[in-house]
Amino acid sequence: MYEEPADSTKQQERHYYLLSELQNLVKDLPSSFQQRLSYTMLSDLALALIDGTVFEIAHGLLDIQHLTEKNLYNQRQKLHGEHRGLKQELVRKHKEALQSCKTHNLSVLRAAQQRELEALELRVKDEQRMMDEKIVLELDQKVVDQQNTLEKAGVPGFYITTNPQELTLQMNLFELILKLQQKESQSGGLLKH
Repeated sequence: MYEEPADSTKQQERHYYLLSELQNLVKDLPSSFQQRLSYTMLSDLALALIDGTVFEIAHGLLDIQHLTEKNLYNQRQKLHGEHRGLKQELVRKHKEALQSCKTHNLSVLRAAQQRELEALELRVKDEQRMMDEKIVLELDQKVVDQQNTLEKAGVPGFYITTNPQELTLQMNLFELILKLQQKESQSGGLLKH
């Protein structure tokens, strides 16, 4: 758990330390984003990070995101497995039918099997498309949830948006928070005092 600095001098020292660390981390970002991260924004971000609550929130959001991604991946893999099973069963059924088919009915059977195969492929394609759309919607909702949570926590730069440039800026800010959190946890929290 992060300790809250007892007096304003310690808080000010922590603020300057966090601001300095953020300024160093920003240097690794593309120049187009460095320009968008003003001193004021970084200073406000450092203030929001002082007591460590935002670090905990960011870590929790990242955990939720990873669990969601894993769950959605598993759902998609399950659907893919079901489709593979349907195709294998259809191929088996078709082989059996071909083996017991009389020669004069062969062309009729093959045409029927081709239609059946095409219908299955269309069903598979539609179900995969619907699954992918569901995944995109769920991930979009997670982004909105993260933006909302970080905005409510008072983290500068975070608000609900779908603007690609703003989303990229928010992703960079989130990455800065995670990198600073990692640096603090590696130092054993000695940087708080």
